[in-house]
Amino acid sequence: MSGESPDDRADEESTDPRPATDGGSAAGEGPETDSRPMPSEQPGPRERDHPEGRRNLEGIRIDPVVEAEHESRRAVISALVEDEPGVLARVSGLVSRRQFNIESLTVGPTTVDGHSRITMVVEETDPGIDQIEKQMAKLKPVISVGEVAGDAVTSELVLLKVEADDPAAVHAVSEMYDGKTVDAGPETITVELTGDKTDVDSAIGAFERFGIVEIARTGPTALARGNTPTAPGEKPGTAGEPTTHDD
Repeated sequence: MSGESPDDRADEESTDPRPATDGGSAAGEGPETDSRPMPSEQPGPRERDHPEGRRNLEGIRIDPVVEAEHESRRAVISALVEDEPGVLARVSGLVSRRQFNIESLTVGPTTVDGHSRITMVVEETDPGIDQIEKQMAKLKPVISVGEVAGDAVTSELVLLKVEADDPAAVHAVSEMYDGKTVDAGPETITVELTGDKTDVDSAIGAFERFGIVEIARTGPTALARGNTPTAPGEKPGTAGEPTTHDD
């Protein structure tokens, strides 16, 4: 037997320079490190790859084709719809939920009772415009929908209220743009203008020197030229004859 006491052996064990190991690692090896990313470095649930694409904050799937880089352009979309309570809200809600940019939205009756035409102007990419048409076509009240041809007849109405410091000059500018004075007072003059977007924007620019007090624009409405249907597949009807869609 050696002459070491139990206390001497305890002192040697307590001063062992070898680092302690976890899980039975060999002496002299450092502790295992966790290579997994910290929680803050991991992608959020809405940013993780999904077999069908990512989703936006509302949970709507983002089409990878639409999300890719494309040039935006201005497009006029016309939809023939059945008159039902809330149809306009359903159309606008569908488009806004998918975060498409609506420039203007107008609705009005057609020659057929129970049918209305919605004209929507959007600033979107070609894939985005295609998605808008496809999603709108799925709505039950929509009879026909499509982009209006570039040479279509488009027009909008504008009411423009300006300061009346120089009535003669206001009247002269109004005549220049085929406008009509619909209200005149000692402090303001209200002019009605109609035309396509280019003409209206030009007229508004000319009236700015008088001081524009208020402005209201309807947004463009459009019809295709000649016998071309305004919405693809649409068969225009006359009074008393239902407007139908060519299946």
